[in-house]
Amino acid sequence: MIKPSQFTDTTFAVEEDAFAIITINRPDRMNAFRGRTVDELLSAFKHAWADQRVAAVILTGAGGRAFCAGGDVKERAETGSYGETEWGLFEIERLHRMIRDIPKPVIAAVNGVAVGGGHVLHVLCDLSIAAEHARFGQSGPRVGSFDAGFGTAYLARVVGEKRARQIWFLLDLYDATTAERWNLVNEVVPADELLDKAREYARKIAGYSPTAIRFLKHSFNADTDHIGGLSHLAFDGLELFADSDEGREGAQAFAEKRPPDFTPYR
Repeated sequence: MIKPSQFTDTTFAVEEDAFAIITINRPDRMNAFRGRTVDELLSAFKHAWADQRVAAVILTGAGGRAFCAGGDVKERAETGSYGETEWGLFEIERLHRMIRDIPKPVIAAVNGVAVGGGHVLHVLCDLSIAAEHARFGQSGPRVGSFDAGFGTAYLARVVGEKRARQIWFLLDLYDATTAERWNLVNEVVPADELLDKAREYARKIAGYSPTAIRFLKHSFNADTDHIGGLSHLAFDGLELFADSDEGREGAQAFAEKRPPDFTPYR
């Protein structure tokens, strides 16, 4: 397992002996994740899980432009994959489970664009706080990708079927005010107050019974844990689809900054 001292794509810190802050640190790529990023995020969450000082986890992105722009489609177009990983596996599905399974609330501090796989990450967090300039949306069908597991079925539990389908079928970006109205986020604050507000949430949680919090989180998750089975099927299918001509067209078009042509695949 990669140690925090070896991180290149993320940072990990424990503050006030009460909560951890995990930051995706690839601002030059809009904090899009590659295989190395996912490995580091898994390690960071494991350290937060094991550290008895940590009562809650804050997940955010470096800089002010993006929380996370999802998978690094440019790297996928250039290399055919999301890059090298510790075990030879791209474990984004495992990261989804980690956010749900860690027995400590995870707070997304959305400091900019949360799109594609980055949108899925914030939806899976227990609580989400958005900066006023944050934007939310999906991009999968535009770049030859999809999340037919937690990214769709759980999203529908959060915002309702019609809104979830709107997010995935139209691929528009929605502002923070709309996200709050749709129950995608718990609160919207000025950008310079975002991390302070996330810390405020974490401090409150740190003052409560950790056993009660653990049981509550597992109880909330129990009703939707069956989506994990759909997720396994979805990611198996996505792995095959990404290697198809249709899947490659989406990534290549993104890298070449042109509209994709999916006409031959209808």
